[in-house]
Amino acid sequence: MARRRKGRNVTGWLVVDKPAGMNSTAVVNKVRWALQARKAGHAGTLDPAATGVLAIALGEATKTVPHVTDALKAYRFTVRLGQATNTDDAEGEVIGESDLRPDDDALREALRGFVGEIMQVPPRFSAVKIDGERAYRLAREGVEPDIAARPLWVESLKMLSRPDPDHVELEMVCGKGGYVRAIARDLGAALGCLGHVTALRRTWSGPFDARDGLSIEEIDALARTPELDERLLPLESGLCDLPELKCTPEGAARLRNGNPGMVLSSDLEYGEQAWASFHGRAVALGIYRSGELHPGRVFNR
Repeated sequence: MARRRKGRNVTGWLVVDKPAGMNSTAVVNKVRWALQARKAGHAGTLDPAATGVLAIALGEATKTVPHVTDALKAYRFTVRLGQATNTDDAEGEVIGESDLRPDDDALREALRGFVGEIMQVPPRFSAVKIDGERAYRLAREGVEPDIAARPLWVESLKMLSRPDPDHVELEMVCGKGGYVRAIARDLGAALGCLGHVTALRRTWSGPFDARDGLSIEEIDALARTPELDERLLPLESGLCDLPELKCTPEGAARLRNGNPGMVLSSDLEYGEQAWASFHGRAVALGIYRSGELHPGRVFNR
């Protein structure tokens, strides 16, 4: 019999403004400790050097993580032109240099090639798995990992400022699985001048904004107090981009048991994803079919 995990049955979301130098798993562990929560996870990894919004799901809210992970995200980042590194960021070793510095018009023109559905090869130093091994582990062992290109949707990519000839500040909105470091690397290659990321901040992720995030210092100060519980956002926050369907008492009972449940009238198309609520609380997440929600996830609260 598996040992039951210790902690409280805390459900909801806590938005953290992650500091540089801390990895995403460490942030999850910090939040879980501070709330004495039994179960926690995050919606989208940030590199240790990156800052910004890291949404932590607790308890039943962890069942909505895939939806938030799939949502659009926004990043502000600075690219150092004229240098390539082996990690595609400032943490790595310089492996190439160029004296070429494109002007602003050339930069804006090059950015247009990175908007829409693009193919992107993740950085060598990334958590992508190759034959069961993490790419970064192979790279550290001196093995050149063969990483396949993968599709990425880029909603927008624009230049915010050009502080000096060596640096450009960009803002990108993209879908799931994008590597900002790879954008910097490929942009430098397209311009013929090389490039890598020197600063990276995720400003929002799905429904969550870094401006609403707690710092690690604030989490420490409020740890294991009712005040920290009050900063939790409801489970439903992670579903706000999906249509809500109100259900009948009978429908709610059926959904809670994992069966299709009747929902009130809806103009949704057959097969659309939605969530059902009863008295304002999410009951299940699933697929709408002819007046019923067929649950994929059931929320037990």
